[in-house]
Amino acid sequence: MMQTRTLILSILVCVATSISLAQEEPLTLEDIVTLRQVAGARISPDGNRIAYILEIPRTPYVDDDGGAYRELHVTDLDGNSRGYITGEVNIGAFDWSPDGETIYYLAERNDDDEYRALYAIPVDGGESQRLYSHGANIESFAPSPDGDRIVFLATDAEPTDREQLSNLGFRAVVYEESSRSTRVWTLNLEADEPEAVAADLAGSASEFRWAPDGERYVVALAPTPRIDDHYVRRRFHVVDADSGDLLNRIDTTGKLGEIEWSPDGSQIAFIGGVDASDPLEGRIYVAAANGEGTRLLTPDYPGHIRDIAWRDNETLWYRAARGLWTEIGAIAVDGTSVTSTPPSGDPIVRSFDMAGDAATFSVIADTPNHPRELYVWTEAGGYRRLTDSNPGLSSRPLAPQEPVTYRARDGLELEGVLVRPLDSGGERHPLILVIHGGPESHYSNGWMTSYAAPAQALAADGYAVFYPNYRASTGRGVAFSKLDHLDPAGKEFDDIVDAKAYLVETGLVDPDRVGITGGSYGGYASMWSATALTEHYAAAVAFVGISNLTSKVVSGDIPNELYEVHLRFWPWEDWQLALERSPVYHAGNARTPLLILGGDRDTRVNPSQSLELYQTIRLRTDTPVRLVTYPGEAHGNRATAARLDYSMRLKRWMDHYLKGPGGDPPPFDLDHATRLEQVSSDDE
Repeated sequence: MMQTRTLILSILVCVATSISLAQEEPLTLEDIVTLRQVAGARISPDGNRIAYILEIPRTPYVDDDGGAYRELHVTDLDGNSRGYITGEVNIGAFDWSPDGETIYYLAERNDDDEYRALYAIPVDGGESQRLYSHGANIESFAPSPDGDRIVFLATDAEPTDREQLSNLGFRAVVYEESSRSTRVWTLNLEADEPEAVAADLAGSASEFRWAPDGERYVVALAPTPRIDDHYVRRRFHVVDADSGDLLNRIDTTGKLGEIEWSPDGSQIAFIGGVDASDPLEGRIYVAAANGEGTRLLTPDYPGHIRDIAWRDNETLWYRAARGLWTEIGAIAVDGTSVTSTPPSGDPIVRSFDMAGDAATFSVIADTPNHPRELYVWTEAGGYRRLTDSNPGLSSRPLAPQEPVTYRARDGLELEGVLVRPLDSGGERHPLILVIHGGPESHYSNGWMTSYAAPAQALAADGYAVFYPNYRASTGRGVAFSKLDHLDPAGKEFDDIVDAKAYLVETGLVDPDRVGITGGSYGGYASMWSATALTEHYAAAVAFVGISNLTSKVVSGDIPNELYEVHLRFWPWEDWQLALERSPVYHAGNARTPLLILGGDRDTRVNPSQSLELYQTIRLRTDTPVRLVTYPGEAHGNRATAARLDYSMRLKRWMDHYLKGPGGDPPPFDLDHATRLEQVSSDDE
């Protein structure tokens, strides 16, 4: 009965969606939070098929609460795709068997799956089969080159009496110390009753790769399972696959990214930072497999390298972010460039995966006109799109989008992406500045619309939306990404004011109707703009933002990363500077109406950061301020309903203060009940 009801509702929703799309109306907030996208892809060993994950958000007011479903699909290189595991499923990591006949994946599929287990499905027909259930979530896995073994990463199994003790009220958590290290487990697929065995390695494991001969592997180990150590203390170790003995360690400094063996197993390439204060790993290194002779290949690359793959024993492919664009290029292990396509109007590549022939890549990419889709890329043929996950999107009017270059007040050249109003006319328009987090992040000229920044819905309602890559953003090399060191909330946030000034000067923007929003470090920027820079902004919406540096450093889960790659000083080394660069310090000056939102389970930016600023503004001023908390959400909203609620609150706040009457805040509640009644009536 439940399956029948779900099917009927799905048909009704599809029909309603088709009618809506046929009307060629601009995207609504509900449209935006329900857009589908490709979220992961692996090309088969022979390069003829690609397995990929299609994310399907839940339908607001219809589906139960939760995040997007994740289906497994397979396509050939002509785009002939079919679903392998579809419906109300949540597929995790996945990969092909070395012979290409099986796809392994992680999921909780059976009723007795208490944790994410390892499954296999035959590619040419047959049902899924559970291979191993561990007793704790399996985080990732990798089949051995000969296909006889699978290594997976997971903690030790949960104690068998955990649930019983929890039901009796014994649920105390010892901060950080209760966390268990992730270990390397080997599962022999040839055994009648496979049982995983853990390697005796010191540290918490991540980023595993088999050597081509299957006799060794490399794994990143952090001293503890703390996220802080994962960011800044990991090191690569080469291990004997049979004995688990440590063969050598690759000595590095700073953050680490992807690692790959050369085809002959003699070299290891990896992505890393240049030093301990490099905000983001983005350089290519090559070391001998015995750990000796590490070489930096890309010291002066004017962007950040995000993925690598060996083309042959002398050459590496790479995927990189470069300014507002991305590129796929190749570099020789002696450091000389073989080929590099200059950034242009190509799709924005978010990930790639190479086939065994080193000539064909599966690529996930987006453009200004559609979210992430699956492409195939070859050096000779370039990009060819294989999927169309939102077929009605092509008939919807989309606002024009363009890359922008402007100068900060000190002359530094900066970039950003502008989404113009859908019908700009000749008048000046309200502007919303959307600030990225990190700050080791950046915007590319791709699909810019999301639940936290619903640009197309805003543009359809007359807004201009601008995404600045302020100083300390990535994509422009190491030196640029370090320009905020020892100067938090300094020139970096002045760059945002300068973006406003530039857009006002062009005649597009009304200087008195400018709002700002962002999450995490972008939330910090929004809080700072509503307080220390309040004269420049008529409205602000801050998401999981930082309000007090003196308490942020010791209340979140990345104090060492904050010190080493951002602040470069501890608050107790300069209490006054830390305080003066905190929005809460300037709260008494706030004249910008501020909406603050965040999840109550955020470990990255403790919810107390939002509460501190809310209470201080409320007690010290008459400025409109509101605090909204999302139960069960962490550092960003995962559930579709919470995402829609966030989008609605953001837009209503901006409408009220940039286009509406202003004054007292709009009503605190949203009328979800009326929409629920409408959907229920339509379903009948």
